[in-house]
Amino acid sequence: MSKMTLKAIQAKKNHQKITALTAYDALFAGIFDGEVDILLVGDSLNMSFNGRNDTTSLSLDAMIYHTKAVCQRAHQSFLIADMPFGSYATRDMALKNAIKLIRHTKIDAIKIELTLHKLPILRALIEEGIAVMPHIGLMPQHIKAEGGYKVKGKDEEQSKWLLDSALAFEEAGAFGLLLEGIVAQSARQITQSVQIPTIGIGSSVDCDGQILVWSDMLGLFNDFTPKFVRRYLDGVSLIKNAVREYTKDVQTMRFPSDKESY
Repeated sequence: MSKMTLKAIQAKKNHQKITALTAYDALFAGIFDGEVDILLVGDSLNMSFNGRNDTTSLSLDAMIYHTKAVCQRAHQSFLIADMPFGSYATRDMALKNAIKLIRHTKIDAIKIELTLHKLPILRALIEEGIAVMPHIGLMPQHIKAEGGYKVKGKDEEQSKWLLDSALAFEEAGAFGLLLEGIVAQSARQITQSVQIPTIGIGSSVDCDGQILVWSDMLGLFNDFTPKFVRRYLDGVSLIKNAVREYTKDVQTMRFPSDKESY
């Protein structure tokens, strides 16, 4: 597989579903690379990797650290990195921090959680030559203001706001949209109304593609399972069984054997 490009991602709309996963380190980036179209270094790492309760305490320097690690082993999938909470509060801050993120890594694009109020920030980034994927709907960086994780598009007013946002972001030059936690009818309307691809998470099969947090998909997170997650591996049980076998072999002196010794 050759390197996935922005144009190749966009060309998949209405032709082939786009596949995406998160990645936070070189090890798993190397495993996932080329198996999916997009790898996202998501700020979800603050929860699944760092064990925090939400994404808001992740720093830009931490995002750069993890993104550099992913870039070490990912050479085929299209690479996107999240802009962390507070790193794009103003136009000048967004430009400064996005440029820093790009200069220190090898990413192809950035993703930012946006409302229409921040449309000038999106325009400024795109005018600077930065490929941007706005994230709309349920926005994890906004949970403190909204009092938790809330599904969007449940009424006509919300659906119109989401559609207006999507159309405005497309007009400004966004190359795609991430739709999170949006009810199926609203997600379908957005996907059919824009010419750029939509990537869904908890936003129905009607999006142009899907993304999952890799540790959710592989069954490595047992605290709770969001409704939109499908587990493709019982990762926790498999790993615990392997660790128990290792412990047993050490305790019974079956490891290391003569073959595994110098």
